[in-house]
Amino acid sequence: QVQLVESGGGLVQAGGSLRLSCAASLTTFSFNTMGWYRQAPGEQRELVATISNGDRVNYANSVKGRFTISRANAKNTVSLQMNALKPEDTAVYYCYGQRGFVYDYWGPGTQVTVSS
Repeated sequence: QVQLVESGGGLVQAGGSLRLSCAASLTTFSFNTMGWYRQAPGEQRELVATISNGDRVNYANSVKGRFTISRANAKNTVSLQMNALKPEDTAVYYCYGQRGFVYDYWGPGTQVTVSS
């Protein structure tokens, strides 16, 4: 069974930093794409950042220059370094993995709250 488990969420002041990590039950090489999405109250889930097996990265415009996604294949983890956080970054952050360009997997989510 494929499992993704996030960690590292919490409460931080505006301008601060957090690092999210996602541990996968399979080697990260088995996912063609991994990444992070977020969902704020009353909003739809939105893409934050993705990274492919070839290390091609993609970021939402709202986080470019502030967030960095990376993968550590030897540790089966994908991380999201979040700097210069803003109150509008407050959301539940979900780890995402896709296998075979067809099957999507999600973690249970971790809360990130940025106070002003």
